[in-house]
Amino acid sequence: MEAPKTLQEAIIHFSNFDNCNTFMVDLRWPDGKVACPRCGSEKVTWLAKPRVWKCYGKHESPTFSLKTGTIFEESAIPLEKWLPAVWLLVTCKNGISSYEVHRDLGISQKSAWHLMHRIRFALHAGSFEKMLSGHVEADETFIGGKARNMHIAQRRRRITGTGTKDKTPVLGIMERGGKVRTIVVPNRKKKTLQTEVNKHVEAGSALYTDFLLSYEGLEGRYAHKVVDHAVEYVNGNTHTNSLENFWALLKRTISGTYVSVEPFHLFRYLDEQAYRFNNREDMNDSDRFTFAMKQIVGKRLTWNALTGKQSEEGPSVN
Repeated sequence: MEAPKTLQEAIIHFSNFDNCNTFMVDLRWPDGKVACPRCGSEKVTWLAKPRVWKCYGKHESPTFSLKTGTIFEESAIPLEKWLPAVWLLVTCKNGISSYEVHRDLGISQKSAWHLMHRIRFALHAGSFEKMLSGHVEADETFIGGKARNMHIAQRRRRITGTGTKDKTPVLGIMERGGKVRTIVVPNRKKKTLQTEVNKHVEAGSALYTDFLLSYEGLEGRYAHKVVDHAVEYVNGNTHTNSLENFWALLKRTISGTYVSVEPFHLFRYLDEQAYRFNNREDMNDSDRFTFAMKQIVGKRLTWNALTGKQSEEGPSVN
């Protein structure tokens, strides 16, 4: 079944469980053969009243639902609310806060916060993407909440100095005319930045950076050109303006929508912003939603993992 085209259509369409069911089945089992996500058996029976399938394979958990093996697993929130939440996160240009989701979907703010982080977890591209090539920009920035937006108790806890002391460094790498990748880094030292550049940029590419000394020595691997921002921001084709544009969008989203982001969770917000940015031109809202939904399988983010009480779970089922 074709996905809705607008938010209004999505809310109306997915308010019906049968539509959620059809969409999820088509998404997870495009050949129409529903298989148990635990053992792969196609010998299953649909139980309409509890809305689950029963698998006749020999294992301890014979029943499974549309949520099993996805970011939705073990969530009491129905799909009728989950699917519009995914739509909102991937289509709202400046993001959407957990308080907005809490009010719009009629769930607690705590549940909305967990829900949105689970969706961000699904948007993470991972390390399987091909290396960036051609004309590539690399630039770093510092992310941190503005003191004036914080509660006084939070301000005293988090702001202990001036300048960048209490902010988190983030490296951005962008292929001009292509995609951006973001990496939270512990510092801006030479070894740290060059390790990430070498990991993500194909050798022989044209690399553009600012005058930071940490980038010195990349000339042997790349056609490295530098622009000194103390003097100018553009010198012919040498600039980092594409990344500067992305940083501006990111910081507007954080300060305007999320107000203040804990460093522990920053990489998730970076994944969210990068997903929307990378798919801004070649996908409409419906396509971005469908593409995001294709990434929900095999990923789980429990409350304990989200709050740092245990490690995060990667792919758990096929």
